[in-house]
Amino acid sequence: MPRRQRVLKRPATKEDKIFGSVLVTRLINRIMMDGKKTVATKIVTNAIKKASDELQVAPLDVVETAVSNVRPNIEVKSVRVGGANYQVPIEPYEARALRLSLTWIVNAARSVKGKPMSDKLKQVLIESYNGEGSAVAKRNSVHQTAAGNKAFAHLAMRIGKKK
Repeated sequence: MPRRQRVLKRPATKEDKIFGSVLVTRLINRIMMDGKKTVATKIVTNAIKKASDELQVAPLDVVETAVSNVRPNIEVKSVRVGGANYQVPIEPYEARALRLSLTWIVNAARSVKGKPMSDKLKQVLIESYNGEGSAVAKRNSVHQTAAGNKAFAHLAMRIGKKK
């Protein structure tokens, strides 16, 4: 990371070939392990199609609604002030909020044991679409932690100053 210049943003990922969505591509990349993108693509497309059939909703609506239900509005960041560490509630920037929501969805699917990954991801997408399940519980726990630390919100100004 350069010290003086800003890091240039890489161009957005390409749209998915099946659904034509950048969000689905991001989900595929989160699922992918060891560079096996075709395997990840099959898992995600099967999960989305099964979830949309079960919910009787358009496939992209399932993914978009599930991700928006899991996306955090606020998170906590550790700040050291006067020898003590405080958990300061801050609003995450848009790219981080999306990355966190996709990570929580994938981790929730991976934590289920005894099923194929496409079935596990389908179940997590359906639960997240309905506003329940472990991915939404993770978001709620982050929000609850932030609500408990509202007293330290005035320290948020110190986060931007790193010198």
